[in-house]
Amino acid sequence: MTKSRNLKPQPKSAPKTAQQPSSPFRRRTGQAQQDHQPLPSVRPGTAKTDQSKGRPASARPAPGRPAQAKSGESSPYQAKSGPARPVKVASPPSREHGREHGQPLPPRGLTKATHRELGALISRRASERLRNGHLWVYGTDIESIQAGPGDPPALLPVADNRGILIGTALFSPSSEITLRMVSRGLITQSQWLTILGERLQVAIRRRKSLLNEATNACRLVFSEADDLPGLIVDKYAGLVIVQLLAKGLDTAETRSVCVEVLKAELGSELETIWERPDPRIRELEGLSAPSTTPLFAADPASPVSRASFLLNGLSFEFDANSGQKTGAFLDQRENYAAAAAWAKSRDVKKALDVCTYQGGFALHLAQVCEQVTGIDASRGSLEVAEQNLESNRAQLKAEVDWVEADAFELLREWSDSDNQDQAAWDMIVLDPPAFAKSKRAVEGALRGYKELNLRAMRMLRPGGILITCSCSHHVSWNDLEGTVASAAVDVGRRVTLLERRGAAQDHPVLMNLPETEYLKCLVCCVD
Repeated sequence: MTKSRNLKPQPKSAPKTAQQPSSPFRRRTGQAQQDHQPLPSVRPGTAKTDQSKGRPASARPAPGRPAQAKSGESSPYQAKSGPARPVKVASPPSREHGREHGQPLPPRGLTKATHRELGALISRRASERLRNGHLWVYGTDIESIQAGPGDPPALLPVADNRGILIGTALFSPSSEITLRMVSRGLITQSQWLTILGERLQVAIRRRKSLLNEATNACRLVFSEADDLPGLIVDKYAGLVIVQLLAKGLDTAETRSVCVEVLKAELGSELETIWERPDPRIRELEGLSAPSTTPLFAADPASPVSRASFLLNGLSFEFDANSGQKTGAFLDQRENYAAAAAWAKSRDVKKALDVCTYQGGFALHLAQVCEQVTGIDASRGSLEVAEQNLESNRAQLKAEVDWVEADAFELLREWSDSDNQDQAAWDMIVLDPPAFAKSKRAVEGALRGYKELNLRAMRMLRPGGILITCSCSHHVSWNDLEGTVASAAVDVGRRVTLLERRGAAQDHPVLMNLPETEYLKCLVCCVD
């Protein structure tokens, strides 16, 4: 139960009705080597993709500030919003052509039969992007596809518009990201499963040095950044959460490989493996319905779904059956510690954590500050934050208050207030959800970021610390820094950049895939 002494009542814009459940939180109105083997030619135009050139007005970002619902850790798979039309594929005759798919392909144009081979021909623009290290092919860059009869294959050979083999990709016919490269050569499904296991093993072993007595949770696999497109694996103490985010991975064989490697690498520490698909990605990719039973349980009769895990020595609660995406925001782990270090070095007494979610920044700051307040629009998130507070109270110096409120409305009210308790902060952390999940949404997102930063600057005392974050890869470093600079001009404050930070080490950035660098964090001094 939440203790009332942690919560300060706030005046409401309208009285509660008798049916409203009581809440301990202050409620405000309003509310994440190239093999040049020739691929058989496919007759141009036989299976041209037909992608939508636009979105309905209802799908376009509305002007003004974005919604406040926390979206969780950003993923490269949120690069495109809205469902894409399925790629149209031409089915060849069902008779056998005298060899198995996956063996070396004959030179293009030798016989008519070569036109019936499986494969995708992509545009020159897309092939150049792949040869420069990117891993995605959008449906709009596919010139033609032969996918064979029946259900679409998990893998397809990919060639440029001249028929020169580029490699093999996971095939997602209903996704805007239609092809995801997994090999620069031609491979079969059995070869891919072997490669999958090997890459999983490498990714997990790279993270083991990050796990210790103070931190037993991390992202074990980060999709493309670990050369495993469409696969995310997170570890929370003995619980492991698997996300399959590409149609080509939606197979029993893929799940079996994941389970066997995780069991081998984590050993007796592993309690349960749950598959937890992202509902939005499941719809876009056309994935199968998720299972209600775990992929693995050390105790099959009573599989564990809840755990307490450690980040930087602090305890946090995790429930595999609730939360956003795979639960906690592991990508901010090192930024949590950095915020506490800055607060300690600048003798911060009073700190505000905006969009606190489950209290990550707030609880780390409470170790060194005297007064900490966390704001979030989600009552459920604040209830978990209160549980986390109780679990760590012995290690905390400050009392922590939680406020259930729309961040834009509350910061607007407090920044215009003469009340010094609301307008004189030593440190403010802004960690909002992903405002821009598409390029079209960037303009509106930047307005939202500017509004939050402007209000925060008005509330900081001279010399105060502003930590401001963006978790959308569509918002570049220049975008974020320019927005903060513009807010500083409007509010008449001098802002000095102290540090640029990104995601934690378990969320590596692939240099040739900018989408993997989504999280950006600026530490600033506001005079």
